[in-house]
Amino acid sequence: MDKHQIHQLINKGTYQGARLDGKLIETHISWVILSKKLAFKIKKQMQYSFLNFSTLEKRKYYCERELILNGRFSNIYKEVLPVKIEGDTIYIGHGPGETIAYAVRMNRLQTAKQMNHLLSRNKVEPAQIKVLAKKIALFHQKADVIDKPFDKIEAKNTFNDLANFTDWVKEHMGNSYAAIIEEAVNYSNTFLDQNEALISKRIKEGFWRDGHGDLHSKNIFLYKDPVIFDCIEFNDAFRQIDVLNEIAFFCMDLEAFQRRDLSEQFVQHYLKIFPCMQQLNEKKLFIYYKYYRSNVRAKVNILRAMQSADRISMRKYHLEIKKYLRLMAAYHSDLISLNKE
Repeated sequence: MDKHQIHQLINKGTYQGARLDGKLIETHISWVILSKKLAFKIKKQMQYSFLNFSTLEKRKYYCERELILNGRFSNIYKEVLPVKIEGDTIYIGHGPGETIAYAVRMNRLQTAKQMNHLLSRNKVEPAQIKVLAKKIALFHQKADVIDKPFDKIEAKNTFNDLANFTDWVKEHMGNSYAAIIEEAVNYSNTFLDQNEALISKRIKEGFWRDGHGDLHSKNIFLYKDPVIFDCIEFNDAFRQIDVLNEIAFFCMDLEAFQRRDLSEQFVQHYLKIFPCMQQLNEKKLFIYYKYYRSNVRAKVNILRAMQSADRISMRKYHLEIKKYLRLMAAYHSDLISLNKE
C-alpha cells in the first residue's frame, strides 16, 4: 500500500459499507486512521535491521502479533482485517478484490485522556500514578520469564551509537552538549563491564520478562482503569528486557516532563507489589537504564532533526535533544553520587 492508496482510503474508503471519513496520523512505520469511534492501523512496506515489513505476508503476521501482544494489556484491539481494492473501490473488510494491506481494528480512545497531554497540562494526580503502578507491576509479575544470555557487546554498541552524532551535536548545540555524549559513552562502557555479572544474575532470577517495550506516557490513556497500548510487536528483543529497564523508560519520561515526584511515587508503589530493586547495585542499574533511555530519545530526535527541512520543526527537535542530553547529564551525576556511598 502506498501514500496515494492510503489517501484514497481516507477520502473514499469504507468500512462495513460506511465511509471512513477519518483523520490520518502517520508515524515512521505505520499509518493510523482515526474515525469517530474506531482506529485502523496499517503497516508500511519497509525493512530495516530491526524490522521487516517487506512483504504483505509479513505485514499480516505482525498485525496478528500486534493484536495478540497488546491484548495482554487491554481489550481495545479487536481484529485484523484486509484492505481490499477492486476497480475504483477501496475498503477495509472481507469481500471481493485484491488485498493490498492489512489493518488492525481498534476502539478509538479519547485524546484528552492521553497521559502525555495530561502531563503537559499538569493534570496527572498521584492517585492515578498509584493505580497505574499497580497495573504495570501485576502485569510484570505474570509476564513470561525470558532466559537468554546477556550480550554485553550488543549493549555497549546500542548505547554507544549516540557517539556517531557527536560532531552534529557539536555543530548545532555546542561543545558542552557534545561533551555529555563523550562522557556518557566512556561511563557506559565501564558500567557494563563492572555490572555484567549483576545483569546476568537478574536474568537467572527471572527479572527479564516479556513486557511492553515502549512504555511511555504517549502509550497510556488515564481512564479510571488505565489503558496501555501499542507495545512493540516487530522485534522481540526490544520487548523482552529487564523489568527495571521497562519502568526506567516510563520514569525517565515522567522526569522529562519535570515530574520527578510522580516518578518516585510510581517506583514506590510498583516495588510494593513487585520488589525487583532492593540493593544499592540494583538502584544503580535502574538509573543506568534511565540514562540509556534518555540516550535513545536524544538520538531519535537528532535523526528527526537531521531529516527535517522545516525551521519550526527543527527548533522543536533541537529543544527536545537538549532536554534529553541534560537528562543524561543528570543521571550521570546521580550515578557518580551513588558510587561515593
